[in-house]
Amino acid sequence: MFASNVHRVKPTEEKLKPKLFSVIKGYTPQQFVKDLTAGVIVAIIALPLSIALALASGVNPEQGLYTAIAAGFIVAFLGGSRVQIAGPTAAFATIVAGIVASEGMDGLVISTIMAGIIMILMGVFRFGKLIKYIPGTITAGFTFGIAVTIVIGQIKDFLGLTFKNAPIETVDKVTEVVRCADTFNPYALLIGVISLAILILWPKKLEKIPASLIAVIVCSAIVKLSDMNVNTIGDLYTISSEPPKFAFPAVSFARIKALISPAFTIALLAAVESLLSCVVADGMIGSKHRSNMELFAQGAANIGSALFGGIPATGAIARTAANVKNGGRTPVSGIVHSVVVLLILVLLMQFAAMIPMPTIAAILFIVAYNMSGWKNITNTVKKAPKSDIAVLLTTLVLTVVFDLVAAIGVGMVMASLLFMKRMADVTEAHTWLDVDDEESDPDNITLKRIPGRTKVYEINGPMFFAASQKFGYMLDEEDTGVLVIRMRNVPAIDASGVAALADVVSQCKKQNVRVVFSHVNPQPMGAMRKAGLTETVGEENFCDHIDTALLRAEKITLSELESA
Repeated sequence: MFASNVHRVKPTEEKLKPKLFSVIKGYTPQQFVKDLTAGVIVAIIALPLSIALALASGVNPEQGLYTAIAAGFIVAFLGGSRVQIAGPTAAFATIVAGIVASEGMDGLVISTIMAGIIMILMGVFRFGKLIKYIPGTITAGFTFGIAVTIVIGQIKDFLGLTFKNAPIETVDKVTEVVRCADTFNPYALLIGVISLAILILWPKKLEKIPASLIAVIVCSAIVKLSDMNVNTIGDLYTISSEPPKFAFPAVSFARIKALISPAFTIALLAAVESLLSCVVADGMIGSKHRSNMELFAQGAANIGSALFGGIPATGAIARTAANVKNGGRTPVSGIVHSVVVLLILVLLMQFAAMIPMPTIAAILFIVAYNMSGWKNITNTVKKAPKSDIAVLLTTLVLTVVFDLVAAIGVGMVMASLLFMKRMADVTEAHTWLDVDDEESDPDNITLKRIPGRTKVYEINGPMFFAASQKFGYMLDEEDTGVLVIRMRNVPAIDASGVAALADVVSQCKKQNVRVVFSHVNPQPMGAMRKAGLTETVGEENFCDHIDTALLRAEKITLSELESA
């Protein structure tokens, strides 16, 4: 047996400590002024977005503001990022609308609380780094799919259609749009086009005044003053300007069991979106977030949001970026944002009833466009391997046609199977290294003297169940007394790989062939020892280098000749 002489530096364990508690030391009045300004601007940006996203999610407009208030405050106070702004996001609109339609608001509250608990556990058990293992093709696929579903869901209000039914599924919504095309309202389309024009053409020089707020003010004034026949929020919803109140739904085991799937979907989506937002923010301010603390905070924020009448929340990339651009550098700006949204809710919410529905639709069209990542989709389709394209398109289509649960589940299974196939394809075993490596590799076996009746077999790549069948022909040649198995390029092994090696050792024993292992890495060594393979082969037959292994083989061969 051998001990590796490679010194491995153990990474410092990430603190489970809110960023606010770290950055508040040395906090200056000058930074407070910057955070205050950024918080107010972000609150103004969040106002129309939160209302629009609440309506897209099938809930009342004030519930979007409840989410921005409760989740925004909790994430700022407990989060692992200096500048993260949390609230309702477009990523949740489709799944929230589906839960509300099928399970009611109580079902949504229970699902969101369960998702929050799951995220808290993910943070406590240090799952923050594991989120990066979700393939980018899956994230890109379901994000674009969500964008498509948002656009389809807003066609009704943008065109002023009157639906005869209340479809839930995206495909049914498309059918209903076609069926009710004769109810088209040209005034609604006019207001929608004006709103889009403002959102697209609003000068960048004036970006501190959000284009969405200008669109809301201008179009609300047009509809009110001209008395146009266009639906407003007040025509379709009863708006409350009361602050959020604590409420806990009736819970049963049957309800929990029925809602566990959407709860996991909410948790996974919130975790991915929030950590992605943190990464973007880190790049903008040169900081480093604490992923596990962020997951903990997002979990607490979702529980808080649900208990105070809100909907699922996560880190909002656009609002976080606006926070940074306007001078926000600490979580104080996020707290200010929540307080300002609360004041707007209490003092000005009655005016929200005047906002035209086509304007809300136009805002969501822009949100969907910005989140779609269509450039990334185009580049992937043009340049990525076919297997990656298949995963992306499958996830996208399933998100639109079915739901996010099916899309993520099937996407992960496909990606995992394709990854295992790739690993199995690159895992190979042979008696000689490639000729191209002879000059550059001083350990090349072709440059060594091999003792008589000795066969050297080299394995390259991970040994796992998908590749285990590649190792069954090590004794094809006759007149072999010693089999040397070189494993320096085997980084990992699973139970199937260990079983394949045990089978080879068993075959060798039947044919009176001794087995010597060379350069077994730590993980495979631990797995083989746990399975009892080191005891079967003998600790003395595990060597740290090929030279040592060849000397061991020569010694065994000579010993057998002497005994014969």
